[in-house]
Amino acid sequence: MPKPLAFTQHARARMREYGITELAVAEIVVAPEWVEPDPQPDVERRFRRLPELGGRFVRVACIEDPDYIRVLSVFPDRDARPPHAP
Repeated sequence: MPKPLAFTQHARARMREYGITELAVAEIVVAPEWVEPDPQPDVERRFRRLPELGGRFVRVACIEDPDYIRVLSVFPDRDARPPHAP
């Protein structure tokens, strides 16, 4: 069973701003297309394309703790490129 998600106020504000649902964020966190380290220690960037946003990639910055995953930020990332893309 996946860990529960805990959203920061910043993440919730960005989700409202861009119309991204908790379910969409959960799908990105649990099954990202790829993961990159963030410059901040312990933070991961998880990416996935969302059809409901016109196929744009969405970046979720999160920290995985032993009991839950803390979602720090969520936004469409226009510069995101999968590692296997040219």
